[in-house]
Formats: sequence, C-alpha cells, structure tokens
Amino acid sequence: MRAGRWMLVVWLVIGGLAAGQRHYYAHFNGSCSSFATIGLTMISGPLNYIGLNPTAYCKVPQPSK
Repeated sequence: MRAGRWMLVVWLVIGGLAAGQRHYYAHFNGSCSSFATIGLTMISGPLNYIGLNPTAYCKVPQPSK
C-alpha cells in the first residue's frame, strides 16, 4: 500500500513539473479553463512526455444584468 501512495505522489509531481514547463502557472488568470487545464495536466502525469496534451474549455454562466 505504501508503494502505491509514493507512486501516486511521484505521478502528480511529474504532472506538476509538466504544467510548469508549459508555463501554465505563469499565465494563470484564474479562469475555469486555466484551472481545469492545470488539473488535467497534473493528473495525466508522465503521459505528458509521450505526447498527451490535455486542455479544457469551460464556460461559467455570467450573471444577468
């Protein structure tokens, strides 16, 4: 069980490094799609380095006038 936890931590750290190399943290504007893209990149982990480039597009409803 301990090995699985460490593998998960290493997987997420590699995904975080991939998001950093793509400058997602520097260009973070607080939008839904920026947050989701960073999350998807972190979850996909090492798969980013074999060609996976996850992106997300989402629209948040705007308040009525």
